[in-house]
Amino acid sequence: MNIEIARIYEHKEASDNIRILVDRLWPRGVSKEDAHLDYWQKQWAPSEDLRKRFHQDKISWDEFSENYKEELNNNKKSILEDLQEIDKRKKLILLYGSKDKSQNHAVLLKDFLDTVN
Repeated sequence: MNIEIARIYEHKEASDNIRILVDRLWPRGVSKEDAHLDYWQKQWAPSEDLRKRFHQDKISWDEFSENYKEELNNNKKSILEDLQEIDKRKKLILLYGSKDKSQNHAVLLKDFLDTVN
């Protein structure tokens, strides 16, 4: 399965790819119509508590990464079930809202999905 990540604010155009929003919160300023989403997988995002601790600078990127990977592994069965519904012949684009393109959960989620497929 070919997987890419993109910031939803920079990648709003419709395409033949599978577009999946992987944030728990809807991105500000993006209408549902303009998002052109195929799926909104809130459950693939970090838990509310983990997200808040990271964004409030209570934990480091390394600690966030470790905790999020643990959450992904604990939810692996559910994530794999969700993936069964997705056409694997098409490219998946995991969309996120964070301004930071290198230290965000979508980077870690892509790595996780690359290893489970």
